[in-house]
Order: sequence, then structure tokens, then C-alpha cells
Amino acid sequence: MLLNRETPVLIPGPCGQLEALSLEVPDARGVALICHPNPVQGGTMLNKVVSTVQRTARDAGYHTLRFNYRGVGASAGSHDMASGEVDDAEAVAVWLRAQYPGLPLTLLGFSFGGFVAAALAGRLENQGQAVAQLFMLAPAVQRLTADNPPLQGVPLTLIQPEVDEVIDPQAVYAWSADLGRAHELLKVAECGHFFHGKLTELKDLLLPRL
Repeated sequence: MLLNRETPVLIPGPCGQLEALSLEVPDARGVALICHPNPVQGGTMLNKVVSTVQRTARDAGYHTLRFNYRGVGASAGSHDMASGEVDDAEAVAVWLRAQYPGLPLTLLGFSFGGFVAAALAGRLENQGQAVAQLFMLAPAVQRLTADNPPLQGVPLTLIQPEVDEVIDPQAVYAWSADLGRAHELLKVAECGHFFHGKLTELKDLLLPRL
């Protein structure tokens, strides 16, 4: 039987402590790091899409960790809305690798968190560190500028709602088409940005791919 209760943890970050929720599972196949949506618009690690992703990764046999960026909840610092949140995610990834050496790291991000997860994946690859998988959900691809290292070999799955009212689906499709490398693009019909009424479908898409 899996334990469903996450444990609050504080992780050293670039601006001070980062608030996080950690869950360990028996005989984990990997570690899942989950990045939350836009903090300026109220995004936190308790977002319902993030919560769904966390439960799905848990059910797939992963240790999970979700965290609040700088300036969110009990995390120190103030919003940067750029490389700062990626710096936070990188600090969490370093902490996770120290906690679970040898377990592969999977990155998942929703909305602004999709940008953070992708930018982190590019950084880690650039440093010669392996990323097992990257999942970007309704991602803020417009934030992935030339300042971010390109994604090289990390296996990538994009999940994009077709009637997203926050992120332009066509921008995501264009980014996908321009990527120039193999990956999977999944379009969710009749679905808005926050996956209202579609969280079960989201879980069904994620679970077999994790």
C-alpha cells in the first residue's frame, strides 16, 4: 500500500529556503520534480493540475517533489519571472540528486512551470547531467528564448489543450514543429488551460508514459 501523505520539507535555494512537499514510495523507479504555474497569477505547488500530476507520478512508482518558487508561500525571496525560478528548480534538482543518487530524474511542468522545467532540462543537459523525461503541460513556450540552452536528447512529451485561453495553442504547435527533434505532441480536445473536467484524461495520458 502506498503512503499518500506528502511530507513538508525546506530546501536550500539561491534566495533562501524553498518550501516543498515530498513523497517517497517503496522501490521507486525514479524521481519526479514538478514545477507549478505562474506565481504572479496565483500559481502555487497546490494548483490542481500540479496535484494531479503529483498523484499520477506517485501511482507510476516515482518519489515526487513539488515546490514553491521564490516569493510563493513559505519560500524566501521575491518573484523573478525569468531565470530566478529556473535557478530555484535547479537547486531543488541538486537536492533531489543528493537525496536519491542513482535514481533517474523526470521533470514535469504546467504552464509557466512548463517553461521552468524545459529551461532546467536544457541546463542539466548542458552540464552533462541526464534527464530521464520531460513533460510540458500547456507550456509557456514563448518564455523559452535564446538565453535558455536548447533541449538536446531528453525524451519530451508536450500536452496541449486545444482551446487553451491562456497559452495560444498555435504557439505551442509552432514551437513543437520548430524543435527539429523527435518528441510527442498530444492535443486534448475541448479542453481549456486548467484542464477543467479533463484531469482524468490528463492522468490517462501521463500514466502510461511515465
